[in-house]
Amino acid sequence: MSVLPDPAVLAGLDTFRDLEAKQQPSWPDAQALADVTAKLSSVPPLVFAGEADNLRERLGAASRGEAFLLQGGDCAETFDELTADNIRDKIKTILQMAVILTYGASLPIIKMGRMAGQYAKPRSSDSETRDGVTLPAYRGDIINGFEFSESARIPDPNRLLDAYHNSATTLNLIRAFTQGGFADLRRVHEWNRGFMANRAYARYDTFAAEIDRAIRFMHAAGADFEALRTVDFFSSHEGLLLDYERPLTRIDSRTGLPYDCSAHFLWIGERTRQLDGAHVDYFSRVRNPIGVKLGPTSTGDDALALMDKLNPDGEAGRLTFITRMGAGKVRDLLPGLVERVRADGRPVVWVCDPMHGNGFTSDSGYKTRRFSDVIDEVRGFFEVHAALGTVPGGLHVELTGSDVTEVLGGSEEIDDLALARRYETLVDPRLNHQQSLEMAFLVAEMLRGD
Repeated sequence: MSVLPDPAVLAGLDTFRDLEAKQQPSWPDAQALADVTAKLSSVPPLVFAGEADNLRERLGAASRGEAFLLQGGDCAETFDELTADNIRDKIKTILQMAVILTYGASLPIIKMGRMAGQYAKPRSSDSETRDGVTLPAYRGDIINGFEFSESARIPDPNRLLDAYHNSATTLNLIRAFTQGGFADLRRVHEWNRGFMANRAYARYDTFAAEIDRAIRFMHAAGADFEALRTVDFFSSHEGLLLDYERPLTRIDSRTGLPYDCSAHFLWIGERTRQLDGAHVDYFSRVRNPIGVKLGPTSTGDDALALMDKLNPDGEAGRLTFITRMGAGKVRDLLPGLVERVRADGRPVVWVCDPMHGNGFTSDSGYKTRRFSDVIDEVRGFFEVHAALGTVPGGLHVELTGSDVTEVLGGSEEIDDLALARRYETLVDPRLNHQQSLEMAFLVAEMLRGD
């Protein structure tokens, strides 16, 4: 029997419309937007409430140190790059990292992609000027096109439907790859052995050999490898575009409660986490597990106020704080935040985003990051939690399964001149496949205290 929603709950879902919503586009045609959102309100959900509940339980385990979250994927997905090969390669990279982290942490790894919905991006300015021509800023393929032309840059609500259908396609492939044997532990380990064939990664030989022995032991001991052929893989994106999130919200027939069925996990960005803003209000009203990005300006008061709004009852797994301080600041700024939250007593999952606080423009003009800075922020994150006796719950990384050259350094020693070779991102630089695996080995060493 379906449980009917409380009318007050339904009404509350639209309270955000009376609040300031930052980082939203200026749609030129209100009727066209209304037509599209009405259609989105009637399409099938992309994910299901029970799946989000499952994820929330697993994140609760991560808050207690009984699991670890690996969240990775593109800075911004694009419609043009939606191919089976690209989706497969991102999943493959995350699965490879997860095997390494599982061994290092001796914990279950929660596998989550920044996939199937990461189409909207916040911008520092509403407009962009080139050669005296000013046009709306590119806000992601869900809103407008990257090409610098008036026709491409005008926000088009039909792109919301494109994003929905592309997300459905991505989720279909994710489920096929992760449930159809592609994720078999033995297959994934063989991929990692291929990575180790490159002598640039010789320092990880010992670690990889340990994983190899562990898998051979499991086989000899009669482990049920059939049970290890499939994995649960969750979707996530920044809940930025409210004209997309609200129409994809559904009422769970089991409980009468609302879930944002565009993804299992949504996060609120650093630029939209205002306590009296539309985003915090809206996501306080849905039952998904929710994340909030906390940058270097965040205070302990901010963290506690967000807890009051988003998880007043202290439900384990409901709220994740994703910190993005920068390598040079994490050791100074993170302890105060963690101490205030620990003193409060309500559980949160602490996750490190080592990407967004470490960006700069290279001498050759590319927006980039240093691999060494990325790793140093992760190391600082672990050091802070070790010193305070709190739990480092996960990692949030911008990565791709391709061999792009967007982040400097790593054992491949990508330098400034190499950035031009395969710099493909439209927004922020990503770790390539090899750098992602190297990060996994380094973080695995941190997890086991090496």
